[in-house]
Amino acid sequence: MTIKKKEFKANTDDLKWCSNCLSMSTRPRITFDERGFCNACRWMEKKKTLDWDSREKQLTNLLDKHRSDSGGFDCMVPVSGGKDGSYVAYNLKHKYGMNPLALTITPALALDLGEENLRAFVASGYNHISVNPAYESMRVLNKQGFIEMGFPYFGWLISIQAAVVKMASQLDIGLIFYGEDGEVEYGGSEATDSTPIYDVNYMKKIYLEGGFEKVLDASNLTESDLYFFRFPNDEALDKNPIDITHWSYFENWDPYRNYLVAKKECGLTEAKDNNAGTFTNFSQNDQALYALHAYMMYIKLGFGRANQDASIEIRRGAMDREQALNLVKLYDGHYPEEFIELYLEYYQMTLQEFTEVIDSWANEDLFKKVDGHWKPKFTVK
Repeated sequence: MTIKKKEFKANTDDLKWCSNCLSMSTRPRITFDERGFCNACRWMEKKKTLDWDSREKQLTNLLDKHRSDSGGFDCMVPVSGGKDGSYVAYNLKHKYGMNPLALTITPALALDLGEENLRAFVASGYNHISVNPAYESMRVLNKQGFIEMGFPYFGWLISIQAAVVKMASQLDIGLIFYGEDGEVEYGGSEATDSTPIYDVNYMKKIYLEGGFEKVLDASNLTESDLYFFRFPNDEALDKNPIDITHWSYFENWDPYRNYLVAKKECGLTEAKDNNAGTFTNFSQNDQALYALHAYMMYIKLGFGRANQDASIEIRRGAMDREQALNLVKLYDGHYPEEFIELYLEYYQMTLQEFTEVIDSWANEDLFKKVDGHWKPKFTVK
């Protein structure tokens, strides 16, 4: 197995951090204004003066458009048992009287806590189906994504887009609700900040980074193996059009509020200790590969999970920048040693091969290798 150094190149020219939160200039599609505020912080300001009543009206019109007269499912909500999908499903059912079908794409290397939370969510009163792509298909695509995209669960990421749309199409459900629009909320493309509905092409370009077809084609899997990784064709989507949207367009998004509601109403349980690579314990508790994803993000872009969580806390007014900076310095860049044996068994790699993949994605403009580990050349400020 020969691993070549990847040509991935983050923008390291004029390296800087948002003057309000800690978002880094290496983040794809980020921009800064004359104050040094990033997209996400400008969106935070904009939300304070948004006409949320108008957006509430847009939401009720959208729901009424898709509300079933026969008792069938009105909409689909992808869920993992975590805070965000639970919050969206709860509001659709109990605040707006909808009949949502919750759907889970079973992740690889699922964590016990994630499975417990999913069972608790379903038991709290929701119709739910699980989609379980063939284990080997998922494993091959996740491995291929790890090597070629630097994304350890890329196969699962493809499926939570493609299979969700495919199942909605087959079940004649014309409305899909995801949680937050990460591009708008966290500092990426602003293309959808004033547009509630997006399409499959946007999913492919932004959420799958335009690279999923390359991973599928290189997998050597059959079309039947790839069934839950292919989007419906244009003919199927024309026959059963689907509105795809994010709940965060219609309501001011607050991850901590979502957690509190999911804990109270849907049986969510947080981890006993803080999650790998961050100071929080109430999100991303569904799969072990997320810790590797956070580490890969760190060595490619210079920021990891603690940076993202701290920036969210700053924007929601729960933490000042100095507190956040200290937490990022303490937690960001965690190498998930506790899961390495699990990763090696899953990917069917030796430790040397696994390390070669990681090294191939390390951004040497930002990091240098010291005693076998990548250490930052920069100081977060």
